Amino acid sequence: MSRRFLSIGECMVELSQAGDGLLRKGFAGDTFNTAWYARACLAADWSVDYFTALGDDAMSDEMLAFIDTSGIGTSLIRRIRGRTPGLYMINLKNGERSFSYWRDSSAARSLAADPDRLREAVESAAVIYFSGITLAILPHEDAETLLAEVRRAKAAGKLVVFDPNIRPRLWSSYDVMHTTISEGARSSVLVMPSFDDEAAHFGDDSIEATIHRYRALGAVDIVVKNGADGVTLNFAGEQTFVPAEKVKKVVDTTSAGDSFNGAFLARYLEAGDAPAAARFAAKVAARVVSEHGALVVREKLGLDGG
Repeated sequence: MSRRFLSIGECMVELSQAGDGLLRKGFAGDTFNTAWYARACLAADWSVDYFTALGDDAMSDEMLAFIDTSGIGTSLIRRIRGRTPGLYMINLKNGERSFSYWRDSSAARSLAADPDRLREAVESAAVIYFSGITLAILPHEDAETLLAEVRRAKAAGKLVVFDPNIRPRLWSSYDVMHTTISEGARSSVLVMPSFDDEAAHFGDDSIEATIHRYRALGAVDIVVKNGADGVTLNFAGEQTFVPAEKVKKVVDTTSAGDSFNGAFLARYLEAGDAPAAARFAAKVAARVVSEHGALVVREKLGLDGG
């Protein structure tokens, strides 16, 4: 089996407050963050690749170089003349974060517009990871193209992983959001939702309701994240609860779920033990939320101690 982890989605330019009216530039995005933590936690004989589209401007060049120096493969990334990456800015007021986005014309919206390139990327991987945000930014016909490819991958026995990562303002309507996210789950082997999103936008009144709904759609295994209240796993019908790690001081929750996903998948791919992978990922996520920023360097993740 190929030992390639492929993450599909959008990496954006991030602007955060640096004090004195200045802004700090970085790069982040849900599926890229997960690829980052998977790379940090996977053995060296695994490759991690990112599939997206970038422009031909200087910022795209800089982002591509950053992804590459992070140890994440860039050979599958499409470059589109005249396009640019999306951008978001983090606003802080009384310690609370809010976000402003400029992504309507980002190159990543065309990541699935070349079906042959997409198929080549998916066929080369053992694990394919995508999210509700990946689907939300695509034109309808391109979202259908991506769903068709991950369905083929699932049928071929690959591990297709989907985090619904529900962001209503990215969708044209609730009906489109519900239908497309459900199709994303139906096309996947493992679904990794966050319970607060599922309760708010699908009306689930319990974690069991979330598990039942995704299993009815065809997901084989489900990991329901519930913040400080831990994680519920349902693998092949067997349910397990794993508590969250205690955190002395929460500094930044931006990448809590993304880091958990990446760390969980890395450990699960190596050992096949879902509860152990969840315990490991809970420790990594606890370290991540104790630091500033979406991407925490490997040295601060406590990985050497397991």
